[in-house]
Amino acid sequence: MITEKIKANAEALNWELQWFSQVLEFRLLAHQGKATEVKSIADIPPPDLEEHPSLLGQLVVHYEMNFAERLLLMLALIPEIKPDLLDPLSQVNNQLNRGYTEFGGYQGRVHGGFLPTGETAIFLMAGDQLFHRIELRQLFREDHFFYEHNILRLERDELGEPTMSAPIAITLEYLELLTSGEEYQPPFSMKFPARKLSTSLNWQELVLENSVRQELEEINGWIKYGTILLNDWGLSRKVKPGYRALFYGNSGTGKTLAATLLGQENNTPVYRVDMSSLISKYIGETEKNLASLFDQARTKKWILFFDEADALFGKRTEARSSNDRSANQQVGYLLQRVEAFPGVVILASNLKKNIDPAFTRRFDSMIHFPIPGPAQRYTIWQNNFQKAGNKAGEKATKPYFQLEKAVNLRELANRYELTGGNIVNILRFSAIRAISRNSKTMLQADLMDGIKKELRKEGRTA
Repeated sequence: MITEKIKANAEALNWELQWFSQVLEFRLLAHQGKATEVKSIADIPPPDLEEHPSLLGQLVVHYEMNFAERLLLMLALIPEIKPDLLDPLSQVNNQLNRGYTEFGGYQGRVHGGFLPTGETAIFLMAGDQLFHRIELRQLFREDHFFYEHNILRLERDELGEPTMSAPIAITLEYLELLTSGEEYQPPFSMKFPARKLSTSLNWQELVLENSVRQELEEINGWIKYGTILLNDWGLSRKVKPGYRALFYGNSGTGKTLAATLLGQENNTPVYRVDMSSLISKYIGETEKNLASLFDQARTKKWILFFDEADALFGKRTEARSSNDRSANQQVGYLLQRVEAFPGVVILASNLKKNIDPAFTRRFDSMIHFPIPGPAQRYTIWQNNFQKAGNKAGEKATKPYFQLEKAVNLRELANRYELTGGNIVNILRFSAIRAISRNSKTMLQADLMDGIKKELRKEGRTA
């Protein structure tokens, strides 16, 4: 379906492509020593997009993009939207029987056309003017908005190669925005080893002690007002951006749900990092995976949730082997990235003591999620077995199933020390039992068998 967004984006991109084509034609003619209609590329003005409704127009205005920045942005986009436009740069230097070094570029593994590098951008904008070539390198610095806001970058992978020989790549996020106009949701991959969390539950269904709720409210307040506090209140001079928290406690005590609800309340995506995909046995690969993850999340309001964080955030050991040194380097690198991350990072662990002390000293809060007491357990049993999963503000509705009259939820809550996760598992187990015998009634025996099953997992008996 062609939307108004796509129409506006296509119109603006078409104008920009025509302008880029004129710049490219001029540069190639000048390189060949041929006469041109204009004296410099500065005499080829880009289209006026100041009041254009496209995302490209909004981007140009927001960042007050100059000639060089617009040209670089289009160079990064062209392989995605009109790759044949760069074909003239594939011409062969007959004296050397290969491409022109000054054009830069590289050949993809599948793509048959010319793919641009930093050298390509410098050539188009500066030709052989050394001063201008040096000046333009600032477009690729980490303090430029292209990098800071994850719009485009040089993909520096090969050690020892000239910096500008690295490929130019527009991020998938901005490729999506500038074409379809839709927000990009990164899929799970080695470059983004995280999955978005969601829940149909609400805060009322997360049963916690008041002290835990108060500590969660501090994180909630930072998500809501952190930007105002840093910028308007001037706290940025004394307080680091971002927020770092540790959630620790037994499995099933609500750590993941609490993180998800913090995001849900603030319309902020929460991504659960897959530790098994993040950690690589190859030296340097874990750091590369971490860099990709943090780079993509850095400019967003995302919450990064590291579950079972002990795997990567665990205590450093004495370096007796190359593997020990590599693991310690990973922890050190992670510490650096977590400290610099401007968003919210939440680590979850079963035991606080498993986390490296270097991290714990830098947490803004460390929240213990204890096993619920009898009163809290009774509420959790009621929430799961006597109410349907209704949303906030709605009246409680009767569940589709029913309990045998012999079931006493208060007695179960008082007698068995279980977490919310345990009780949800018992609900699932009992429901399967009931429907398997073509019944809507859960029996006392079903619940007891479910309880025994959960206790056996932890080496306990009923």
